[in-house]
Amino acid sequence: MDKTDFIHTRRFIVKLGKMLHKYGTPAFRLEAHLNEVAAYLNVNASFISTPTSLTFVIWSDKHEEEYNHAARVQPGELDLGSLARTDELVSALIDGKLSLIEADERLTYIDQEIKFMHPLGMGTAFCFATGAFSVLMGASLLDAVATGAIGIVMYLFVFWSQHSRRVAYMLEPAVALVAGVLACAIAHYLEPGINIRLVVLSSIIIFIPGLALAIGLAELSSRNVVSGTARVMDALMQLFKLYFGAFLGISLGFALFSEIEHNPLIRLPEWSLFVAVLVLCTALVPIFNIRLKHAHWAITCGFVGYFSTYWAAKYLEFGLGTFAGAFAVGVFANVFSRITNAPTSIVLMQGLIVLVPGSKTYIGLNSFVSGKDFVQAEHIGQETFVIFMSLVAGLIFANVVMPTRKAL
Repeated sequence: MDKTDFIHTRRFIVKLGKMLHKYGTPAFRLEAHLNEVAAYLNVNASFISTPTSLTFVIWSDKHEEEYNHAARVQPGELDLGSLARTDELVSALIDGKLSLIEADERLTYIDQEIKFMHPLGMGTAFCFATGAFSVLMGASLLDAVATGAIGIVMYLFVFWSQHSRRVAYMLEPAVALVAGVLACAIAHYLEPGINIRLVVLSSIIIFIPGLALAIGLAELSSRNVVSGTARVMDALMQLFKLYFGAFLGISLGFALFSEIEHNPLIRLPEWSLFVAVLVLCTALVPIFNIRLKHAHWAITCGFVGYFSTYWAAKYLEFGLGTFAGAFAVGVFANVFSRITNAPTSIVLMQGLIVLVPGSKTYIGLNSFVSGKDFVQAEHIGQETFVIFMSLVAGLIFANVVMPTRKAL
């Protein structure tokens, strides 16, 4: 390999690695995918990925050329549409449909294109996603309506944070604080029967890092110890900031509007769970920027995850129903990858998020700090631990039963 070819090759690999990291790819999947690409491009390589850094070591077969690159990066956010487009581009390169230079140019185009829908559409998605989640947590109709209204305000902060670094820096505690105050105001002026703490949890569910915790544990189980530890600690810090903001917001709300005793409202009928899962998974499509051709797969994966857990929980010990849900989601995601030749992550994330590991952690934290439960839950601490272990174990068993063909 001459020097010019080596330069083009290592530039492409570095750009690809940074983009995949930016789109929220777990470390073990990112490193495995880059190794596959490097092998196809006839170079040797070693990669280290963590949530805040990337290290590339690339060399030619006989060490005529060597290249080291280390970069400080921000933790990636889920962008499953761009992830799918990037994977298609790499597949086209490997199949010989694109030259390396053409693939490099298209990578730049994918990174620069407009990825998310109009703010009004995103605000609507936040409204329906938060409201639907509250139904899954056992909320009443009025709880769900209040949650959806606050969810719109939550998106306004997200939109603001995209244009202000100061707001982005304090986003988690700020949204939780505002949600707490607004929930107390709604309870005081409009409907005193709403479950304030449940409304606050549901309205900030998009920000609760349950998915990041699950990914971090999966990285630890795959021996990516540095990345897994960093991701778990980062997720825990986000959770603490959210809980502190909610705790402060509710306290301010009670001081401003007086504390109102919660009178449980009538829960929605059981069939509403089907509607809630459909609405939640549909709303997550624009939030995760999932492509329309993959949307029906992602929504179906949400149903598979939730109802596998729902029915298995009737026959298994507490928390172990999550193992059945994670196993079903993992098998479904790998089948999807085999049929469509797309990354499993595109549908896997939808299935995992409806297993609500983050909300259980939040509820456990609230029970530990305040000594009060705002939803009916027993042994919440043990259940939270078992849920996360079950998630990881379910995905591992799924990969054994139905191996994936793609690293991503």
